[in-house]
Amino acid sequence: MSGVVTLLGPQRLAPTVGATLGALGIAPEAPVATVTAGWQEREGEDQELDEHLGGRTVNLALYLRADRVFAEDRELHQAFQSRQARLRRMQALYRVRLDAAMDAWHTLHVMPGDDAPLLEERDAALEAVREIDRRHLDRMGEIHAEFDAKWLPGQREPLARERKIVAGLLANVAALAIAGGHVAVLLNRLRLLDVTPRARQMPVVAWSAGAMACSERVVLFHDDPPHGAGHPEAFELGLGLAPGVVPFPHARHRLRLDDAGRVASAARRFAPAVCLPMDEHASVAWDGAHWRPATATRRMETNGEVAQWSAA
Repeated sequence: MSGVVTLLGPQRLAPTVGATLGALGIAPEAPVATVTAGWQEREGEDQELDEHLGGRTVNLALYLRADRVFAEDRELHQAFQSRQARLRRMQALYRVRLDAAMDAWHTLHVMPGDDAPLLEERDAALEAVREIDRRHLDRMGEIHAEFDAKWLPGQREPLARERKIVAGLLANVAALAIAGGHVAVLLNRLRLLDVTPRARQMPVVAWSAGAMACSERVVLFHDDPPHGAGHPEAFELGLGLAPGVVPFPHARHRLRLDDAGRVASAARRFAPAVCLPMDEHASVAWDGAHWRPATATRRMETNGEVAQWSAA
């Protein structure tokens, strides 16, 4: 069952994690590791999740462990904070370029006509946006690599100790469940505690921000934000456990899915990855070679439609 990754819709109103684990053949009494680090200080408030899974969860406590590491290793903590500040600065600068490129693309798309010069400029505008996204994520990857090469975090005793404990916990459970919350915090803690290698060897079920973290690239989105233009933003490299998809959790609250132009824009921009508006009851499983969507799972199409995703 290694390598099976299932992405689910939000769980608060319609919990399906238990049924999903059962469908994967996980015995009802088998322990399940959970990650609730995206909840930050409320990481330990996992009683509902534990009850839903029959009282068999083992919370990896990644947020608490990271805090413990940083309290012992102040030098690593300072380096981590400096890196995060640099990443935030890069995101702000990327947003300036992205907004200008998206405005150009939108202007060309609403311009009347279908002559060859206009079509060529539309394609060029799309490629400009995609190139800005690619460059931004490449730079993010470089910064992570520079941090690891300089500080060798896995060789520092406090973190090495916590990583060993987490690896031991994961070696004695039947599956891993990754909840939502603050996606940047969740992703950072999953990376810091080196969860990915073990996660590749067991069934993983993830939802909301957890689904985003499992993808290859994390995209932030809100069509009607309180501030800003509302363009989806390439935010970070994900863990890569769920290749070829871009999850959009809570889509019905955060996306104008009835706006064909916005739907088509996202689908074309992030292609060949499939854009998934993940609401309650959505479910799609990666078996290591193919995606297997449940009937309630939809995808955003390049023609502006939001259609049921049928297995190939």
